[in-house]
Amino acid sequence: MSDGPLIVQSDRTVLLEVAHPDAEDARHALAVFAELERAPEHIHTYRITRLGLWNARAAGHGSDEMLATLNEYSKFPVPQSVSTDIADTVSRYGRLVIERNNEGELVLSSGDPAVLTEVARSKRISPLLIGKPSETSYLIEPWARGQVKQELVKLGWPAEDLAGYTPGTPYDIDLREDGWSLRDYQHKAIDNFFDGGSGVVVLPCGAGKTLVGAGAMATANTTTLILVTNTVSARQWRDELLRRTSLTEDEIGEYSGEVKEVKPVTIATYQILTSRRKGQYAHLSLLDALDWGLVVYDEVHLLPAPVFKLTADLQARRRLGLTATLVREDGRAGDVFSLIGPKRFDAPWKEIESQGYISPAECFEVRIDMPKADRLEYAASADNERYRLAATTPAKISTVKRLIDKHAGERILVIGQYLDQLDELADVLGAPKLTGETPNDERERLYQLFRDGSEPVLVVSKVANFSVDLPEATVAIQVSGSFGSRQEEAQRLGRLLRPKTSGLTANFYTLVARDTLDQDFAQNRQRFLSEQGYSYSILDASSIAA
Repeated sequence: MSDGPLIVQSDRTVLLEVAHPDAEDARHALAVFAELERAPEHIHTYRITRLGLWNARAAGHGSDEMLATLNEYSKFPVPQSVSTDIADTVSRYGRLVIERNNEGELVLSSGDPAVLTEVARSKRISPLLIGKPSETSYLIEPWARGQVKQELVKLGWPAEDLAGYTPGTPYDIDLREDGWSLRDYQHKAIDNFFDGGSGVVVLPCGAGKTLVGAGAMATANTTTLILVTNTVSARQWRDELLRRTSLTEDEIGEYSGEVKEVKPVTIATYQILTSRRKGQYAHLSLLDALDWGLVVYDEVHLLPAPVFKLTADLQARRRLGLTATLVREDGRAGDVFSLIGPKRFDAPWKEIESQGYISPAECFEVRIDMPKADRLEYAASADNERYRLAATTPAKISTVKRLIDKHAGERILVIGQYLDQLDELADVLGAPKLTGETPNDERERLYQLFRDGSEPVLVVSKVANFSVDLPEATVAIQVSGSFGSRQEEAQRLGRLLRPKTSGLTANFYTLVARDTLDQDFAQNRQRFLSEQGYSYSILDASSIAA
C-alpha cells in the first residue's frame, strides 16, 4: 500500500485520481485488465470484469501481476474480497481444455471433475457432447468446437483451445522489406498471435495493423482469407500487400459486390458474406472455396452478428482479429473472445505515440448553445427525437466554418451521422460529400483528391470511420455520431493518427449542444480515448475565432 492514485472498492470498481503524479503509470498498468467506465475531469472509474481478467490471462498476465498493480498504486488496502475474486476468476481460464485425442477427435477435458460435470450437465452443452471416454473428458461433436467455447464463456468457464489448426494449403508469401521493416511491437504482436494459436491484436489506428496481418501471412505461408468492412478497404489491403509482400496481382482476389474472385489470397467484404438470397446466405461457399490456413478479420470490433455464426464453424482454421479497440456496444465482446480468440497483444495508444509511430493529437469538446426556439422544441419533443434535434442543431454550422477558417491550409474531415445535416454542411462549405450511397470509384477519387490537397475539406458520413487511409488529415470536426458509441469515437480520432509529413499535431473537435443528450452521449463516447490517455479540453463555441 502507498499514497497512490487508486482506490479499489469492494464492488470491483477502481477510482483513479487523475492529477496524481503516478496516475499515468497506474492507468497503463490498470488498462491491462480493467475497463474505463466514466472519465470526468478529476476521478476516473474503472471496472474489473470477468472478460477483462480472462483476456489479460490469455495474454500472459497472471492474477499475481494484476494484484501487484492494485497493491502498488492503491491509496488504501485492497479489499480482501476483491483479491480473492480476481484470483478465483483468473483461475477459471484454462481449467477446461479442448484438444484432440490420438484418433483426431475433439475432447473437452479437465483435471477438476466437479467443473467438468457442471458444464456437461448444462442444457446448452450436453447435446454437443457425444461420449465420455474417461472420468476427466468428454468427446465433442466434430462441428461444435466454436459453439462449445461460446457456451462455456457464458457459463463462466472459458476453455483453453489446444485442438490445433489445419495448416491449409501451403503457399509461399514473403515480406519485401526494402527500405522498411516491421517494428518491434509488430513483431511481438505476430509472435504472441502464433504462440496463442488464434486471437486478437489491438493496435491504434495508423500503427500498422495491416502490416501485422501481412507479417502473419508471411509466417503462416498458407492460403489466406481476409475479411474487411467494405470495398475501399479491400482495395487498400490489396495495394498494401502488393507493396509489402511478394504477392502479385494474379495471386490476390477480391470477393465483393462488384467482383467475385477466389485466389490464394482472397479479400472479401463482410457485406458479401452476410448477404442473403431467398433467405439463404448466398456466398458461404467462399468459406470452403480453398483450404484456408489463415482467416484475418479486419476491424474485428465491427464484426456483423451473422459472421459470428459463420465463424463458429471455422474453428479449425487459424483466426487473426485486428482492431483499434475491443469495445463492442452490442455486448458481444464475449463472442469475439470465444470465436476469434482472446486478446493476444495490446499496445497503449500513447506508448506508440511516444515512439513516434502515430501522430500526437489534441481533443476538444466544443459546447454550443441552441437558439431559444430550438431549445424549446427539444424540451417538448419525445425522448427518441431529442438526440437528433440536439445533434443536428443548425447552430453548429457557424462553428464548423470558424474551425475550418482557423485551420486554413490543413486537410479537414467534417464527420456526421445524419445525411440531411451533411447535405447542408456540404452546400454551405462548398465541399464534396461522401456517404454510403457514394459509389466506390467516386469514393476513391475523392479520397485521392483529399490526399493530394486538391480538396482540402471532405464532408463524410460514418463510411469514413474505419479502414480509410488519409495520412495527411490533421483536423476532424465531429458534428454528430452514433449516440454514445466509444468505438466510433476511437475510429474517428484514428483517421488523424497516421504520422504527418507536415509534422502538425492532429486536432479532434466534437461539437455538442450544451445541456442536452448530445452532451451526455459525448461523455460516454470519450471513455475509451480517456482510457488511452487522451484528455478533452472544453471550449465554448463563442471563444473560437478564425
